[in-house]
Amino acid sequence: MNVFDIIGPIMIGPSSSHTAGAVRLGRVAWKILGQKAVKAKIMLSGSFAETYKGHGTDKAIIAGIMGMHSHDERIRNALTLAKESGLEYNFELINLPDAHPNTARITLKGENGAECTIQGCSIGGGNILVTEINGLEVSFTGQYNTLLILHHDKPGTIAAVTNFMAYSGLNIGNFRLSRPKKGGEAVMTIEVDGEVPDYLIQNFQILPNIINVILIKAI
Repeated sequence: MNVFDIIGPIMIGPSSSHTAGAVRLGRVAWKILGQKAVKAKIMLSGSFAETYKGHGTDKAIIAGIMGMHSHDERIRNALTLAKESGLEYNFELINLPDAHPNTARITLKGENGAECTIQGCSIGGGNILVTEINGLEVSFTGQYNTLLILHHDKPGTIAAVTNFMAYSGLNIGNFRLSRPKKGGEAVMTIEVDGEVPDYLIQNFQILPNIINVILIKAI
Protein backbone atom coordinates (compact mmCIF):
# COMPACT_ATOMS: atom_id res chain seq x y z
CA MET A 1 0.00 0.00 0.00
CA ASN A 2 1.22 3.47 -0.90
CA VAL A 3 1.56 5.89 2.02
CA PHE A 4 -0.69 8.35 0.18
CA ASP A 5 -3.49 5.76 0.30
CA ILE A 6 -3.40 6.27 4.07
CA ILE A 7 -2.76 9.99 4.54
CA GLY A 8 -4.25 11.18 1.26
CA PRO A 9 -2.74 13.18 -1.61
CA ILE A 10 -1.09 16.60 -1.59
CA MET A 11 -4.06 18.67 -2.62
CA ILE A 12 -6.18 21.79 -2.46
CA GLY A 13 -9.15 20.90 -0.21
CA PRO A 14 -11.61 20.53 1.23
CA SER A 15 -12.17 16.88 0.28
CA SER A 16 -9.89 14.22 -1.15
CA SER A 17 -12.80 12.43 -2.81
CA HIS A 18 -14.85 15.43 -3.93
CA THR A 19 -11.92 17.69 -4.82
CA ALA A 20 -8.66 15.83 -5.48
CA GLY A 21 -10.38 12.87 -7.13
CA ALA A 22 -12.52 15.23 -9.18
CA VAL A 23 -9.44 17.06 -10.47
CA ARG A 24 -7.99 13.74 -11.61
CA LEU A 25 -11.16 12.77 -13.44
CA GLY A 26 -11.01 16.08 -15.29
CA ARG A 27 -7.33 15.50 -16.12
CA VAL A 28 -8.10 12.09 -17.62
CA ALA A 29 -10.77 13.63 -19.85
CA TRP A 30 -8.28 16.33 -20.91
CA LYS A 31 -5.62 13.73 -21.73
CA ILE A 32 -8.07 11.60 -23.72
CA LEU A 33 -9.14 14.69 -25.71
CA GLY A 34 -5.50 15.46 -26.47
CA GLN A 35 -5.99 19.18 -27.06
CA LYS A 36 -7.32 22.30 -25.37
CA ALA A 37 -10.98 21.92 -24.46
CA VAL A 38 -13.39 24.67 -25.56
CA LYS A 39 -16.66 23.07 -24.41
CA ALA A 40 -17.39 20.83 -21.44
CA LYS A 41 -20.58 19.11 -20.35
CA ILE A 42 -20.26 17.59 -16.89
CA MET A 43 -22.99 15.31 -15.53
CA LEU A 44 -22.82 14.48 -11.82
CA SER A 45 -24.48 11.59 -10.00
CA GLY A 46 -24.97 10.62 -6.38
CA SER A 47 -22.98 12.47 -3.74
CA PHE A 48 -21.23 14.50 -6.42
CA ALA A 49 -24.61 15.84 -7.52
CA GLU A 50 -25.75 16.62 -3.97
CA THR A 51 -22.68 18.43 -2.64
CA TYR A 52 -20.60 19.49 -5.63
CA LYS A 53 -20.72 23.25 -5.00
CA GLY A 54 -20.00 23.06 -1.31
CA HIS A 55 -17.04 20.73 -1.79
CA GLY A 56 -15.65 22.53 -4.83
CA THR A 57 -16.20 19.56 -7.15
CA ASP A 58 -17.25 21.89 -9.96
CA LYS A 59 -14.03 23.92 -9.66
CA ALA A 60 -11.98 20.73 -9.33
CA ILE A 61 -13.29 19.05 -12.47
CA ILE A 62 -12.91 22.22 -14.53
CA ALA A 63 -9.35 22.61 -13.19
CA GLY A 64 -8.51 19.08 -14.29
CA ILE A 65 -10.00 19.72 -17.73
CA MET A 66 -7.58 22.64 -18.00
CA GLY A 67 -4.65 20.37 -17.10
CA MET A 68 -4.17 21.28 -13.46
CA HIS A 69 -2.97 18.87 -10.77
CA SER A 70 -4.77 18.32 -7.47
CA HIS A 71 -2.23 20.48 -5.61
CA ASP A 72 -2.54 23.50 -7.94
CA GLU A 73 -3.48 26.64 -5.99
CA ARG A 74 -5.36 27.94 -9.04
CA ILE A 75 -8.14 25.38 -8.46
CA ARG A 76 -9.98 27.88 -6.26
CA ASN A 77 -10.29 30.22 -9.25
CA ALA A 78 -10.82 27.54 -11.88
CA LEU A 79 -14.28 28.70 -12.98
CA THR A 80 -13.06 32.24 -13.56
CA LEU A 81 -9.94 31.00 -15.34
CA ALA A 82 -12.09 28.78 -17.55
CA LYS A 83 -14.16 31.72 -18.75
CA GLU A 84 -11.02 33.78 -19.35
CA SER A 85 -9.52 30.97 -21.45
CA GLY A 86 -12.66 30.53 -23.56
CA LEU A 87 -13.82 27.24 -22.02
CA GLU A 88 -17.63 27.00 -22.04
CA TYR A 89 -19.04 24.58 -19.50
CA ASN A 90 -22.27 23.45 -17.92
CA PHE A 91 -23.17 21.04 -15.14
CA GLU A 92 -26.14 18.68 -15.09
CA LEU A 93 -27.40 16.41 -12.33
CA ILE A 94 -28.25 12.84 -13.35
CA ASN A 95 -29.19 9.62 -11.60
CA LEU A 96 -27.03 6.57 -12.34
CA PRO A 97 -28.51 3.90 -10.04
CA ASP A 98 -25.74 1.32 -10.47
CA ALA A 99 -22.85 3.77 -10.37
CA HIS A 100 -20.52 4.68 -7.52
CA PRO A 101 -21.91 7.61 -5.47
CA ASN A 102 -19.14 9.94 -6.64
CA THR A 103 -19.55 9.54 -10.39
CA ALA A 104 -19.04 12.06 -13.19
CA ARG A 105 -19.62 11.79 -16.92
CA ILE A 106 -17.55 14.36 -18.79
CA THR A 107 -17.98 15.25 -22.46
CA LEU A 108 -15.42 17.55 -24.05
CA LYS A 109 -14.98 19.26 -27.39
CA GLY A 110 -11.51 20.47 -28.34
CA GLU A 111 -10.27 23.53 -30.20
CA ASN A 112 -9.46 21.38 -33.24
CA GLY A 113 -12.81 19.61 -33.26
CA ALA A 114 -11.96 16.43 -31.34
CA GLU A 115 -14.56 15.09 -28.93
CA CYS A 116 -14.51 12.57 -26.11
CA THR A 117 -16.69 11.32 -23.27
CA ILE A 118 -15.44 9.61 -20.15
CA GLN A 119 -17.19 8.27 -17.10
CA GLY A 120 -15.44 7.64 -13.83
CA CYS A 121 -15.75 7.88 -10.09
CA SER A 122 -13.77 9.17 -7.14
CA ILE A 123 -13.33 6.22 -4.79
CA GLY A 124 -11.73 7.95 -1.81
CA GLY A 125 -8.36 9.31 -0.78
CA GLY A 126 -8.04 11.17 -4.07
CA ASN A 127 -8.11 7.90 -6.02
CA ILE A 128 -10.25 7.42 -9.11
CA LEU A 129 -11.57 4.65 -11.33
CA VAL A 130 -12.33 5.37 -14.98
CA THR A 131 -15.02 3.00 -16.23
CA GLU A 132 -15.98 4.20 -19.71
CA ILE A 133 -14.40 6.05 -22.62
CA ASN A 134 -16.46 6.97 -25.67
CA GLY A 135 -19.01 4.27 -24.90
CA LEU A 136 -16.46 1.49 -24.39
CA GLU A 137 -15.97 -0.11 -20.99
CA VAL A 138 -12.53 0.37 -19.45
CA SER A 139 -11.09 0.03 -15.97
CA PHE A 140 -8.05 1.95 -14.82
CA THR A 141 -7.08 4.12 -11.88
CA GLY A 142 -4.59 6.57 -13.35
CA GLN A 143 -2.01 5.51 -10.76
CA TYR A 144 0.07 3.81 -13.45
CA ASN A 145 1.03 4.64 -17.00
CA THR A 146 -1.87 3.27 -19.01
CA LEU A 147 -2.14 2.36 -22.69
CA LEU A 148 -5.56 2.57 -24.33
CA ILE A 149 -5.39 0.68 -27.60
CA LEU A 150 -8.44 0.92 -29.87
CA HIS A 151 -8.41 -1.85 -32.44
CA HIS A 152 -10.41 -4.10 -34.72
CA ASP A 153 -11.39 -7.34 -33.00
CA LYS A 154 -9.37 -9.67 -35.22
CA PRO A 155 -7.45 -12.87 -34.36
CA GLY A 156 -3.85 -12.27 -33.34
CA THR A 157 -4.22 -8.58 -32.52
CA ILE A 158 -3.83 -8.96 -28.75
CA ALA A 159 -0.91 -11.34 -29.23
CA ALA A 160 0.81 -8.87 -31.55
CA VAL A 161 0.50 -6.08 -28.98
CA THR A 162 1.57 -8.11 -25.95
CA ASN A 163 4.44 -9.79 -27.81
CA PHE A 164 5.70 -6.39 -28.93
CA MET A 165 5.51 -5.17 -25.33
CA ALA A 166 7.50 -8.15 -24.10
CA TYR A 167 10.11 -7.64 -26.82
CA SER A 168 10.37 -3.96 -25.83
CA GLY A 169 10.79 -4.76 -22.13
CA LEU A 170 7.44 -3.38 -20.99
CA ASN A 171 5.84 -5.26 -18.12
CA ILE A 172 2.04 -5.45 -17.98
CA GLY A 173 0.65 -4.68 -14.54
CA ASN A 174 -3.01 -5.07 -15.50
CA PHE A 175 -4.88 -5.91 -18.71
CA ARG A 176 -8.54 -5.53 -19.66
CA LEU A 177 -10.31 -6.08 -22.98
CA SER A 178 -13.64 -4.50 -23.86
CA ARG A 179 -15.56 -5.34 -27.02
CA PRO A 180 -19.24 -4.48 -27.48
CA LYS A 181 -19.59 -7.13 -30.18
CA LYS A 182 -17.48 -9.84 -31.77
CA GLY A 183 -15.54 -8.64 -34.79
CA GLY A 184 -16.20 -4.93 -34.18
CA GLU A 185 -14.09 -2.28 -32.51
CA ALA A 186 -12.54 -3.15 -29.16
CA VAL A 187 -10.23 -1.50 -26.67
CA MET A 188 -7.34 -2.88 -24.65
CA THR A 189 -6.65 -1.13 -21.36
CA ILE A 190 -3.10 -1.94 -20.27
CA GLU A 191 -1.51 -0.59 -17.09
CA VAL A 192 2.26 -0.66 -17.47
CA ASP A 193 5.14 -0.77 -15.01
CA GLY A 194 7.65 1.98 -15.83
CA GLU A 195 7.86 4.51 -18.62
CA VAL A 196 6.57 4.10 -22.18
CA PRO A 197 8.86 5.86 -24.70
CA ASP A 198 7.20 7.92 -27.44
CA TYR A 199 8.74 5.83 -30.21
CA LEU A 200 6.94 2.74 -28.88
CA ILE A 201 3.59 4.48 -29.28
CA GLN A 202 4.45 5.12 -32.94
CA ASN A 203 5.40 1.47 -33.38
CA PHE A 204 2.14 0.30 -31.82
CA GLN A 205 0.29 2.39 -34.39
CA ILE A 206 1.66 0.39 -37.32
CA LEU A 207 0.71 -3.03 -35.94
CA PRO A 208 -2.10 -4.77 -37.86
CA ASN A 209 -5.68 -3.84 -36.90
CA ILE A 210 -4.68 -0.98 -34.59
CA ILE A 211 -6.91 2.10 -34.90
CA ASN A 212 -5.46 4.40 -32.25
CA VAL A 213 -3.14 4.32 -29.24
CA ILE A 214 -3.37 6.74 -26.32
CA LEU A 215 -0.95 6.87 -23.41
CA ILE A 216 -2.37 8.17 -20.15
CA LYS A 217 0.61 8.96 -17.97
CA ALA A 218 0.24 8.37 -14.25
CA ILE A 219 -1.64 11.21 -12.60
